[in-house]
Amino acid sequence: MGFEIVTDSSSNLLEDMIDDFGLHILPLTFMIDGEQYQSYLKGERTDLKQFYTMMREGKVITTSLPNLADSEKLFRKLLEDGQDILYLGFSSGLSGTYEAIDLLLKDLKAEFPDRTIRSVETLAASGGEGLLVYYAVQKKREGLGIDEIADWVKENRLHLAHWFTVDDLMFLFRGGRVSKTSAWAGTMLNIKPVMHVDDEGHLIPMEKVRGRKKSLNALVDHMRKSAIEPISEQVVFITHGDCIEDAEYVAGKVREEFGVSDVYINYVDPVIGAHSGPGTMALFFLADKR
Repeated sequence: MGFEIVTDSSSNLLEDMIDDFGLHILPLTFMIDGEQYQSYLKGERTDLKQFYTMMREGKVITTSLPNLADSEKLFRKLLEDGQDILYLGFSSGLSGTYEAIDLLLKDLKAEFPDRTIRSVETLAASGGEGLLVYYAVQKKREGLGIDEIADWVKENRLHLAHWFTVDDLMFLFRGGRVSKTSAWAGTMLNIKPVMHVDDEGHLIPMEKVRGRKKSLNALVDHMRKSAIEPISEQVVFITHGDCIEDAEYVAGKVREEFGVSDVYINYVDPVIGAHSGPGTMALFFLADKR
């Protein structure tokens, strides 16, 4: 039987890629001044530059899970159409999205016992989640079945490296990722954190460097140390918080140093961006270990 791949808007996939892959996206939600928005609507492009401008202007933004009623409607339609479902979800170390959707799918499985429903936590975020979905689609196009792909994601998710840096530590402080003292001291000393997503799917500070350019170079340094060979044949994702020049700089380094041709750049979505802030830069690739 046929099956459909469903993921979250936190996967930060390009709109053209979503359409080409035939993916179904569960949009997480965010609120600005009490008004609720969805972070992805098919056929509608959110003005993410304007979103990050509002953040820079001090707008308070809060975030929430996908609408469960809308999610159930999507899943139920697929199941009623005779489709099996592979759901690849946002790390539970960063959001309650996966647990909520997994519970919903368990309820639907009881109602549709003849359908195959697989739910896999990617332990990933942003372009890391997106890159795992990208590979899942390629496996589907190669003819692998739903169980084979679900098992492949489980077996390979801890090889999906995430390396992040941010330009303004105060946004991480507001999101509870660093202490206020660390945020203020880092800001005063122009200290930039270099972080990654660990094997449990949590965002973890790994080192500190002084200056923006050094933090961007550090992302590439980590790729040099751990990327699976041949690096030149890898697909690399880069996401950014409205700092396209920095994203292009990192992409240029990756292309020049490693000979990578498939580099895709996209914005960090509003739900993740609300916590990481403008100036977020992230690099994703396959590595020996995260």
